[in-house]
Amino acid sequence: MAVALGLLRALPGPALTRGAAAIAAGRERLTVRRQEGGVRDIVLNNPKRRNALSLAMLQSLREDLLHDVKSKELRVIIISAEGPVFCSGHDLKELSSEDDVKHHSQVFEICAEVMTLIQKLPVPVIAKVNGLATAAGCQLVASCDIAVASEKSQFATPGVNIGLFCSTPAVALGRSLPRKVALEMLFTGEPLSAQEALMHGLVSKVVPEDKLEEETTKISQKICESSKSILALGKATFYRQITQDLDTAYRMTTQVMVDNLNLRDGQEGIEAFIQKRKPVWSHLSSQDEKK
Repeated sequence: MAVALGLLRALPGPALTRGAAAIAAGRERLTVRRQEGGVRDIVLNNPKRRNALSLAMLQSLREDLLHDVKSKELRVIIISAEGPVFCSGHDLKELSSEDDVKHHSQVFEICAEVMTLIQKLPVPVIAKVNGLATAAGCQLVASCDIAVASEKSQFATPGVNIGLFCSTPAVALGRSLPRKVALEMLFTGEPLSAQEALMHGLVSKVVPEDKLEEETTKISQKICESSKSILALGKATFYRQITQDLDTAYRMTTQVMVDNLNLRDGQEGIEAFIQKRKPVWSHLSSQDEKK
């Protein structure tokens, strides 16, 4: 979270509202950011290049993820894409021998930063997938907290077929899928269908294409009903405990439950339940309450 909050200071002003034009420096942005009712939509917006994660695309995505992230108004982020391809992975033109090692390193380093940033953000991040997600695009889906996919979506890590094994996508893939399923994808490059991705845990839900927007909205609106501070604490704790042994995880989460009870919204939720009323959330973290 320190990385995310450190970068936050350098970001520009308020989020765009729905329907606002996403034009930067007289050109169409590689990502479009819109926000309404606590939900931020980030749209990968380069369908002519199959929404490839070029260095510029990654920088734009990072900026949109971090923008005003501490605001109480931001409750959930949805990442989607224009065109028939959700994301084709890295832009291979940037990985040719014409570019030097320093540039190659920069591409992979910022990609790793964006993928880890998603799990460090204090709000849930949903991938809304309608089409093909390959290589680092598949990595992006695996890195999100929730993924909703249309029935026509497919997922693959085909780098092995062009001599570039998907080693960085394998980090997210290996933490989302059973090992043998992940390795089959990595060794063969063959895609998973949406239903196979659901069966193995790469995505959360699969719906008909015409229901994708409705289902994603339903999930995001449900998230918006909860306290931002409680969700932030819960998300951070989940990713922290998942890498620990059982005893350590229980010791850590036991203390977190106590800390949760000491939050204003922790007590408000319990009191509201007892009094049979809707809670009125403050969305204040423990740091905010100390101020």
